[in-house]
Amino acid sequence: MTMNRALRYGGRTLALTATTLGVIAAAVPAVADEQPTAEQIMADCASGEGKCSFNSPEIGEAYVGEPRQVSELLYNCTASPASQSMSWADTVGSSHSVGGSVTAGGGIEGIITASVTATYNYTWQSSHTETSSFTVNVQPGEVGWISRAQVMQQIAGTWQTHYDDPKWGHYYWFVPDVITGPAPNGTDGKHSAVVVESRKMTAAEKKLCSTGSTQDKVFTRGG
Repeated sequence: MTMNRALRYGGRTLALTATTLGVIAAAVPAVADEQPTAEQIMADCASGEGKCSFNSPEIGEAYVGEPRQVSELLYNCTASPASQSMSWADTVGSSHSVGGSVTAGGGIEGIITASVTATYNYTWQSSHTETSSFTVNVQPGEVGWISRAQVMQQIAGTWQTHYDDPKWGHYYWFVPDVITGPAPNGTDGKHSAVVVESRKMTAAEKKLCSTGSTQDKVFTRGG
């Protein structure tokens, strides 16, 4: 790859040739060991082998993610509607477009946090946890559970890695990335939602109702 680029530092120009600068697209596999995968660059950022920064972060508009089950299942084996208070817990983390998750307390998290805070004065968190309880109403012969949808946001930017000695033929590597993670409730007017969902029992589940002590009772089971 032939590339010449000039970066200006303190009024002087430093020429970066193809020997010093490498650019790869997200999730592109290495070819004959001539360039790394995006995952290898991320691993070096996380370990500190590469001196990394997350440049020019751009925060996208918040949106509500897909709902997912956060409680156990409540089976109504009786002939009457049933109500029961159920506890729920939900932890939503962050992920890279280049693959993998952003680990809370890891090196990658700190770099993203510093970059976003410096640019937007906004405290970014790689994960968010909420717990509470909710009353679940289930009709006879149905299964109920609690689902939650988290407010999410994407941050686009470019990872810059600098090596003291050339690695994969370059001192610098650049990797575009999009990070998807939880956002505070109310961001851009979007709010997380907790809902009760239900469905008819399957034939196998109905068998559970007709066996042993579960007949004509309400019982819960892990989802």
